Amino acid sequence: MPNLRLADLTAEIEANVRRALLEDVGSGDITAQLIPAERLAKATIITRDDCTISGSAWVDAVFRQLDPRVAVHWQVSDGQRATGNQPLFHLEGPARSLLTGERTALNFLQMLSAVATRAHYFADKVADTQVKLLDTRKTLPGLRLAQKYAVTCGGCHNHRIGLYDAFLIKENHIAACGGIAHAISAAHRIAPGKPVEIEVESLSELKEALDAGADIIMLDELSLDDMREAVRLNAGRAKLEASGGINDSTLRVIAETGVDYISIGAMTKDVKAVDLSMRLSL
Repeated sequence: MPNLRLADLTAEIEANVRRALLEDVGSGDITAQLIPAERLAKATIITRDDCTISGSAWVDAVFRQLDPRVAVHWQVSDGQRATGNQPLFHLEGPARSLLTGERTALNFLQMLSAVATRAHYFADKVADTQVKLLDTRKTLPGLRLAQKYAVTCGGCHNHRIGLYDAFLIKENHIAACGGIAHAISAAHRIAPGKPVEIEVESLSELKEALDAGADIIMLDELSLDDMREAVRLNAGRAKLEASGGINDSTLRVIAETGVDYISIGAMTKDVKAVDLSMRLSL
Protein backbone atom coordinates (compact mmCIF):
# COMPACT_ATOMS: atom_id res chain seq x y z
CA MET A 1 0.00 0.00 0.00
CA PRO A 2 1.43 3.39 -0.99
CA ASN A 3 2.46 6.06 1.48
CA LEU A 4 0.35 9.17 1.88
CA ARG A 5 1.61 12.21 -0.03
CA LEU A 6 1.26 15.75 1.27
CA ALA A 7 -0.10 16.83 -2.11
CA ASP A 8 -3.09 14.53 -1.59
CA LEU A 9 -3.92 15.98 1.85
CA THR A 10 -4.81 19.58 1.00
CA ALA A 11 -8.54 19.23 1.72
CA GLU A 12 -7.85 17.14 4.83
CA ILE A 13 -5.43 19.72 6.23
CA GLU A 14 -7.89 22.56 5.67
CA ALA A 15 -10.64 20.57 7.40
CA ASN A 16 -8.38 19.59 10.34
CA VAL A 17 -7.43 23.22 10.89
CA ARG A 18 -10.96 24.54 10.47
CA ARG A 19 -12.23 22.22 13.20
CA ALA A 20 -9.28 23.00 15.49
CA LEU A 21 -9.72 26.77 15.18
CA LEU A 22 -13.45 26.47 15.81
CA GLU A 23 -12.70 24.43 18.91
CA ASP A 24 -10.14 26.89 20.28
CA VAL A 25 -11.20 30.32 19.04
CA GLY A 26 -14.95 29.77 18.99
CA SER A 27 -16.75 33.11 18.89
CA GLY A 28 -13.49 35.04 19.29
CA ASP A 29 -10.26 35.35 21.29
CA ILE A 30 -11.26 37.74 24.05
CA THR A 31 -7.75 37.91 25.52
CA ALA A 32 -6.23 38.99 22.19
CA GLN A 33 -8.67 41.91 22.14
CA LEU A 34 -6.59 43.48 24.91
CA ILE A 35 -3.96 44.22 22.23
CA PRO A 36 -4.49 47.14 19.81
CA ALA A 37 -5.70 45.79 16.48
CA GLU A 38 -3.04 47.73 14.53
CA ARG A 39 -0.08 46.46 16.56
CA LEU A 40 2.38 44.32 14.58
CA ALA A 41 4.75 41.74 16.03
CA LYS A 42 7.27 39.05 15.23
CA ALA A 43 7.67 35.66 16.82
CA THR A 44 10.14 32.79 16.77
CA ILE A 45 9.12 29.21 17.47
CA ILE A 46 11.81 26.92 18.88
CA THR A 47 11.92 23.27 19.88
CA ARG A 48 13.24 22.41 23.32
CA ASP A 49 13.64 18.75 22.30
CA ASP A 50 15.61 16.92 19.64
CA CYS A 51 12.99 15.83 17.12
CA THR A 52 12.00 15.01 13.55
CA ILE A 53 9.78 17.71 12.08
CA SER A 54 6.29 17.09 10.71
CA GLY A 55 3.24 19.32 10.39
CA SER A 56 4.45 22.49 8.64
CA ALA A 57 1.46 22.46 6.25
CA TRP A 58 -0.95 22.42 9.21
CA VAL A 59 0.83 25.41 10.76
CA ASP A 60 0.65 27.29 7.46
CA ALA A 61 -3.06 26.54 7.21
CA VAL A 62 -3.72 27.82 10.74
CA PHE A 63 -2.40 31.28 9.97
CA ARG A 64 -3.77 31.32 6.42
CA GLN A 65 -7.28 30.65 7.72
CA LEU A 66 -6.94 32.90 10.74
CA ASP A 67 -5.32 35.93 9.09
CA PRO A 68 -3.69 35.90 5.62
CA ARG A 69 -1.58 38.91 6.68
CA VAL A 70 0.57 36.65 8.85
CA ALA A 71 3.79 35.60 7.11
CA VAL A 72 5.33 32.24 8.07
CA HIS A 73 9.05 31.76 7.39
CA TRP A 74 10.25 28.18 7.86
CA GLN A 75 13.82 27.33 8.85
CA VAL A 76 13.23 23.57 8.66
CA SER A 77 11.32 21.14 6.47
CA ASP A 78 9.17 18.10 7.22
CA GLY A 79 11.36 15.06 7.74
CA GLN A 80 14.33 17.13 8.87
CA ARG A 81 15.97 16.56 12.25
CA ALA A 82 16.03 19.48 14.68
CA THR A 83 17.94 19.86 17.94
CA GLY A 84 16.97 21.43 21.24
CA ASN A 85 16.65 25.25 21.18
CA GLN A 86 16.75 25.34 17.39
CA PRO A 87 14.46 27.89 15.70
CA LEU A 88 11.85 26.15 13.54
CA PHE A 89 10.00 29.09 11.98
CA HIS A 90 9.39 32.80 12.32
CA LEU A 91 6.12 34.72 12.18
CA GLU A 92 5.36 38.31 11.21
CA GLY A 93 2.00 40.02 11.31
CA PRO A 94 -0.72 41.42 13.57
CA ALA A 95 0.11 40.61 17.18
CA ARG A 96 -3.46 39.54 17.88
CA SER A 97 -3.37 36.90 15.15
CA LEU A 98 0.04 35.56 16.16
CA LEU A 99 -1.17 34.98 19.70
CA THR A 100 -4.59 33.64 18.71
CA GLY A 101 -3.09 31.07 16.34
CA GLU A 102 -0.18 30.06 18.57
CA ARG A 103 -1.76 27.16 20.45
CA THR A 104 -3.58 25.59 17.51
CA ALA A 105 -0.47 25.78 15.30
CA LEU A 106 1.83 24.38 17.97
CA ASN A 107 -0.63 21.62 18.89
CA PHE A 108 -0.45 20.27 15.35
CA LEU A 109 3.32 20.66 15.12
CA GLN A 110 4.14 19.14 18.52
CA MET A 111 1.89 16.12 17.97
CA LEU A 112 2.88 15.36 14.38
CA SER A 113 6.58 15.92 15.11
CA ALA A 114 6.24 13.52 18.04
CA VAL A 115 4.91 10.82 15.70
CA ALA A 116 7.67 11.51 13.16
CA THR A 117 10.29 11.40 15.92
CA ARG A 118 9.02 8.06 17.20
CA ALA A 119 8.91 6.65 13.67
CA HIS A 120 12.46 7.87 13.04
CA TYR A 121 13.61 6.18 16.24
CA PHE A 122 12.18 2.84 15.13
CA ALA A 123 13.42 3.23 11.54
CA ASP A 124 16.97 3.81 12.78
CA LYS A 125 16.92 0.50 14.63
CA VAL A 126 16.38 -1.51 11.43
CA ALA A 127 17.98 0.82 8.88
CA ASP A 128 20.39 -1.81 7.55
CA THR A 129 17.74 -4.53 7.10
CA GLN A 130 15.20 -5.06 4.33
CA VAL A 131 12.13 -4.83 6.56
CA LYS A 132 9.53 -2.06 6.20
CA LEU A 133 8.00 -0.69 9.40
CA LEU A 134 4.25 -0.03 9.16
CA ASP A 135 1.85 2.07 11.19
CA THR A 136 -1.62 0.87 12.27
CA ARG A 137 -5.13 2.26 12.74
CA LYS A 138 -4.34 3.16 16.38
CA THR A 139 -4.58 6.88 15.71
CA LEU A 140 -6.33 9.92 17.17
CA PRO A 141 -9.92 10.06 15.88
CA GLY A 142 -10.18 12.64 13.11
CA LEU A 143 -6.41 12.92 12.67
CA ARG A 144 -5.54 9.57 11.08
CA LEU A 145 -4.26 10.95 7.78
CA ALA A 146 -2.21 13.59 9.60
CA GLN A 147 -0.58 11.00 11.84
CA LYS A 148 0.03 8.59 8.99
CA TYR A 149 1.69 11.38 7.01
CA ALA A 150 3.90 12.08 10.04
CA VAL A 151 4.93 8.41 10.07
CA THR A 152 6.34 8.84 6.56
CA CYS A 153 8.27 11.95 7.67
CA GLY A 154 10.04 9.70 10.17
CA GLY A 155 11.05 7.19 7.51
CA CYS A 156 8.42 4.50 8.13
CA HIS A 157 5.50 3.38 5.99
CA ASN A 158 1.71 3.35 5.90
CA HIS A 159 -0.40 0.24 6.35
CA ARG A 160 -4.00 0.46 5.12
CA ILE A 161 -5.68 3.79 5.77
CA GLY A 162 -8.99 2.40 6.99
CA LEU A 163 -11.43 -0.47 6.66
CA TYR A 164 -12.14 0.28 3.01
CA ASP A 165 -8.84 0.07 1.13
CA ALA A 166 -7.62 -3.43 2.05
CA PHE A 167 -8.82 -6.57 3.79
CA LEU A 168 -7.33 -7.46 7.16
CA ILE A 169 -8.97 -10.71 8.23
CA LYS A 170 -8.40 -11.35 11.91
CA GLU A 171 -9.29 -14.14 14.33
CA ASN A 172 -12.92 -13.15 14.83
CA HIS A 173 -13.48 -12.62 11.10
CA ILE A 174 -12.07 -16.09 10.44
CA ALA A 175 -14.37 -17.66 13.01
CA ALA A 176 -17.43 -15.85 11.66
CA CYS A 177 -16.58 -16.79 8.06
CA GLY A 178 -16.07 -20.48 8.81
CA GLY A 179 -12.33 -20.71 8.36
CA ILE A 180 -9.28 -19.23 6.67
CA ALA A 181 -9.96 -20.54 3.17
CA HIS A 182 -13.59 -19.39 3.23
CA ALA A 183 -12.61 -15.92 4.39
CA ILE A 184 -9.92 -15.42 1.75
CA SER A 185 -12.14 -16.78 -1.03
CA ALA A 186 -14.94 -14.42 -0.02
CA ALA A 187 -12.55 -11.46 0.06
CA HIS A 188 -11.34 -12.12 -3.48
CA ARG A 189 -14.96 -12.41 -4.63
CA ILE A 190 -16.25 -9.29 -2.84
CA ALA A 191 -13.51 -6.87 -3.92
CA PRO A 192 -11.22 -8.27 -6.63
CA GLY A 193 -7.92 -6.40 -6.72
CA LYS A 194 -8.00 -5.25 -3.10
CA PRO A 195 -5.07 -6.57 -1.02
CA VAL A 196 -6.09 -9.51 1.16
CA GLU A 197 -4.23 -9.87 4.44
CA ILE A 198 -5.03 -12.50 7.03
CA GLU A 199 -3.83 -13.05 10.58
CA VAL A 200 -2.41 -16.44 11.56
CA GLU A 201 -1.35 -17.74 14.95
CA SER A 202 0.53 -20.90 13.96
CA LEU A 203 2.54 -22.42 11.14
CA SER A 204 -0.36 -24.71 10.23
CA GLU A 205 -2.59 -21.67 9.75
CA LEU A 206 0.19 -20.07 7.68
CA LYS A 207 0.07 -23.05 5.30
CA GLU A 208 -3.73 -22.73 5.01
CA ALA A 209 -3.42 -19.03 4.21
CA LEU A 210 -0.75 -19.65 1.57
CA ASP A 211 -2.81 -22.40 -0.10
CA ALA A 212 -5.85 -20.09 -0.12
CA GLY A 213 -3.95 -17.31 -1.92
CA ALA A 214 -3.49 -14.59 0.71
CA ASP A 215 -1.47 -11.59 -0.45
CA ILE A 216 -0.13 -10.70 3.00
CA ILE A 217 0.00 -12.90 6.08
CA MET A 218 0.20 -11.37 9.53
CA LEU A 219 2.18 -13.46 11.99
CA ASP A 220 0.50 -12.69 15.30
CA GLU A 221 2.89 -13.09 18.24
CA LEU A 222 4.73 -16.06 16.77
CA SER A 223 8.02 -17.03 18.37
CA LEU A 224 11.25 -16.01 16.65
CA ASP A 225 11.88 -19.62 15.62
CA ASP A 226 8.40 -19.89 14.12
CA MET A 227 8.88 -16.59 12.28
CA ARG A 228 12.09 -17.90 10.74
CA GLU A 229 10.32 -21.10 9.74
CA ALA A 230 7.42 -19.07 8.33
CA VAL A 231 9.86 -17.18 6.10
CA ARG A 232 11.29 -20.49 4.90
CA LEU A 233 7.89 -22.05 4.23
CA ASN A 234 6.59 -18.93 2.54
CA ALA A 235 9.50 -18.80 0.07
CA GLY A 236 8.28 -15.49 -1.31
CA ARG A 237 4.72 -16.60 -2.12
CA ALA A 238 3.13 -13.89 0.05
CA LYS A 239 4.35 -10.91 2.03
CA LEU A 240 4.85 -11.64 5.72
CA GLU A 241 4.07 -9.12 8.47
CA ALA A 242 5.06 -9.52 12.10
CA SER A 243 2.69 -7.98 14.62
CA GLY A 244 1.81 -8.01 18.30
CA GLY A 245 3.85 -7.13 21.38
CA ILE A 246 6.74 -5.64 19.44
CA ASN A 247 8.92 -3.25 21.43
CA ASP A 248 12.38 -1.69 21.51
CA SER A 249 14.05 -4.89 22.66
CA THR A 250 12.40 -7.21 20.13
CA LEU A 251 12.20 -5.04 17.01
CA ARG A 252 15.70 -5.72 15.73
CA VAL A 253 15.67 -9.49 16.18
CA ILE A 254 12.26 -9.73 14.51
CA ALA A 255 13.53 -7.72 11.55
CA GLU A 256 16.41 -10.18 11.22
CA THR A 257 14.02 -13.15 10.80
CA GLY A 258 13.44 -12.05 7.21
CA VAL A 259 9.81 -10.90 7.43
CA ASP A 260 8.79 -8.21 4.95
CA TYR A 261 6.90 -5.94 7.32
CA ILE A 262 6.61 -5.16 11.01
CA SER A 263 3.57 -3.20 12.21
CA ILE A 264 3.93 -1.08 15.35
CA GLY A 265 0.94 0.56 17.02
CA ALA A 266 3.22 2.51 19.36
CA MET A 267 4.34 4.61 16.41
CA THR A 268 1.14 6.67 16.62
CA LYS A 269 -0.45 5.93 19.99
CA ASP A 270 2.48 5.97 22.44
CA VAL A 271 4.07 9.32 21.70
CA LYS A 272 5.08 12.27 23.86
CA ALA A 273 4.48 15.70 22.37
CA VAL A 274 7.56 17.65 21.38
CA ASP A 275 8.15 20.64 23.68
CA LEU A 276 7.80 23.83 21.60
CA SER A 277 7.92 27.48 22.61
CA MET A 278 6.95 30.76 20.93
CA ARG A 279 8.86 33.95 21.72
CA LEU A 280 7.09 37.17 20.76
CA SER A 281 8.75 40.51 20.05
CA LEU A 282 7.12 43.83 19.11
